[in-house]
Amino acid sequence: MTIHPSRRALLSAALAIPAIRVGHAQEAWPARPVRFLIPFPPGQATDTILRVLADELSKKWPQRVVVENRAGGAGVVGTEAGARSAPDGYTVIASTSGTNGINPSVIPNLPYDAEKDFSYITTVFTVPLMIVAHPSFGPNDVPALLAAAKADPGGIHYGSGGPGTSQHMSAELFCSQAGVRLTHVPYRGSGPAMADLLAGNIPMMFDSIASALPHVRSGRIKALGVTFAKRAVQLPEVPAISETLPGYEAIGWGGLCVPTGTPDAIIARINADVTALLRDPAFAERVLQLGGTPAPQTPAEANAFVSAEIAKWRKVARDANVRLGG
Repeated sequence: MTIHPSRRALLSAALAIPAIRVGHAQEAWPARPVRFLIPFPPGQATDTILRVLADELSKKWPQRVVVENRAGGAGVVGTEAGARSAPDGYTVIASTSGTNGINPSVIPNLPYDAEKDFSYITTVFTVPLMIVAHPSFGPNDVPALLAAAKADPGGIHYGSGGPGTSQHMSAELFCSQAGVRLTHVPYRGSGPAMADLLAGNIPMMFDSIASALPHVRSGRIKALGVTFAKRAVQLPEVPAISETLPGYEAIGWGGLCVPTGTPDAIIARINADVTALLRDPAFAERVLQLGGTPAPQTPAEANAFVSAEIAKWRKVARDANVRLGG
């Protein structure tokens, strides 16, 4: 006798297929809200873009994605908390060029290991920096800046958001590769540095395109070059530094990671859903409007990318003797 399953049974079976089940209780993931742990205060580029991502994932998943900001200590406080969280897929940490790329080389006794304590899901976006200068500054492009720096070693000052920041390290990489010397003027944040640049108190700085772009477009400062390997979509008329200094590239970036030990099935699910959004034209346009460039990766590519970033900034920190907190 042929047994025909009921319509309800067929529907129940169909709904069960996509569920990811983990743990002793075979719990379907996500069965409760997922936390995005961001180690910076609200308003920073990583926070802004990942909040948009969280909203979109909340529409895709049966549970909401809740953003939690845990700022402090150059991102160390929140990143350490993420490393110590349960590897169950319910805490997803924002990985960034600062917390996971630069901090391992400039902060002694860092309370987390950026390579061993995390599994990287994907980079979400990259952000180029720019060399920007006050209109009164003589050089108008990178070749002229290099000529001026070689003619007056250490005589040109530049501002940054503080020692060990992406602005500072990008400038140190520039000096190292170009064989020039600039004098670093650190501030407590890129905002105060930009205020002094606008006032003409410092001649130049490296800053993210997201924060510097409005001032460039208004004519209050000028852009000499961008730190992407290629020209930035937002400012195609501004040359890449690499056009003068081949091989130069320094980017800010933000991505997602989870504590080591998180099930591979969950990592694959998050990666698939996030990268699908990053490849969606409408969502990608939103990221561009916020100053970032979508950067989808496989988990293998993401882990290799972070390792390469750590190695690059370790050399820069050693060569420039950049060391924080002791």
